Amino acid sequence: MKIAVTYENGNVFQHFGRTRQFKLYEVENGAIQSERILEGDEAGHSALAAQLEQAGVDTLICGGMGEGARMALAQMGVAVHAGVQGSADEAVRALLAGTLQATASATCDHHGHEHGHHDCNGHHGHDCGGHCHG
Repeated sequence: MKIAVTYENGNVFQHFGRTRQFKLYEVENGAIQSERILEGDEAGHSALAAQLEQAGVDTLICGGMGEGARMALAQMGVAVHAGVQGSADEAVRALLAGTLQATASATCDHHGHEHGHHDCNGHHGHDCGGHCHG
C-alpha cells in the first residue's frame, strides 16, 4: 500500500489543490516501511491527481478537497480520507490502526475566490457562504 498525505511542516496541508508537497508512506503488513517527500506540481487538482497516480498511490489523506479532484482520484482508484488535521505521521498511524477521523463534509468548491484567508476544513460549525458542499 502507498499512502500520500498533503504535507506542510509536518502536518496535513488543508487544501489539496494548493499543496506543494506530499509525504509518501510505503506500507506492508500494516507497518510503515519507508517515507519520503514528493514535491507537488503547482498545476492544480488534475495535475496533482495524475502525479499521485504515477507515483502508485492508492490512499490519500488530506484536509479540504474540491469535488473535481475527489472524482478524479476516485476514477483512479485512490481512496480519499479528507477533513484530517494535525500531524501527517499521526494521521497515517491512525489510518493503519483504523482510528482515523475523516470528515465526509470536507469537500470544498472554492473556484472563483481567493483561498489566502480561508480554511477549507471545519465548515460544519458555520455558514460558509454557499461555497462548500457537504
